[in-house]
Amino acid sequence: MDFKQKLLRASKKNNTLLCVGLDIDKEKLPRFLLDRKEPFVEFNKAIIDATNDLVCAYKLNMAFYEILAEKAYDVLKKTIDHIPKDIPVILDGKRNDITHTAEKYAKTIFELFGADAATVNPYLGFDSIKPFLEYKEKCTFILCRTSNPSAREIQDLKINSKPLYQIIAEKVMEWNEYNSNCGLVVGATYPTELKIIRETVGEDLPILIPGIGKQGGSLEKTVKNGTNSEGELAIINSSRSIIYASNNENFAKEARKKAIFLKEEINRYR
Repeated sequence: MDFKQKLLRASKKNNTLLCVGLDIDKEKLPRFLLDRKEPFVEFNKAIIDATNDLVCAYKLNMAFYEILAEKAYDVLKKTIDHIPKDIPVILDGKRNDITHTAEKYAKTIFELFGADAATVNPYLGFDSIKPFLEYKEKCTFILCRTSNPSAREIQDLKINSKPLYQIIAEKVMEWNEYNSNCGLVVGATYPTELKIIRETVGEDLPILIPGIGKQGGSLEKTVKNGTNSEGELAIINSSRSIIYASNNENFAKEARKKAIFLKEEINRYR
């Protein structure tokens, strides 16, 4: 089963476009967990157990794990292993480099950690992305229009009157012919651009959409502009507003409440 099939099955089974981001942060973790042997693993497992019937995917930003130094691999691997096998796992590292290095990044994400998808930067062009696309059953999400305020400084630059982010979307369509396993990252904070990108890439590419919740993206516009005509293939990510809904012993229960609310809000606009 390839990534898109796995995503659509999870989305239909749970009737959801919600992706929960497992971005662990010692400063935000419930304080009582810090006395435990494996506080980060325990936290993630509790969140996963509380939300796995509400999501179409989980996304783990590698920076929040790598900061743990020698514990990083163990926490990341145990977290991924705890996620039900029918739910896609996206490892968000925005990796990329020249071909030989990109091969190592791809092998780490897809083989060592067993993730279903990665995020990469398109700046180096196709030969740096190709090593990821060699994994035919996986998905490579390519940064297109990111959610941060300064994105416009580069991504809105015009080339022959066309913004760079749109050119990237068009390039991804070309690259997608290689194995049909590309996706795009587009921030919810730019709904007009999201609409243009969905129209550019058509019906079949999944779009990973951060920027809901703490970053303030419009949920209604995100759903309407990011999904295809079937109301599918938008992966709407929320991290902090769900997993840190409470820092007390009821943190998992409160995370579930937040996830239910967001899932239902998304479905209201589908």
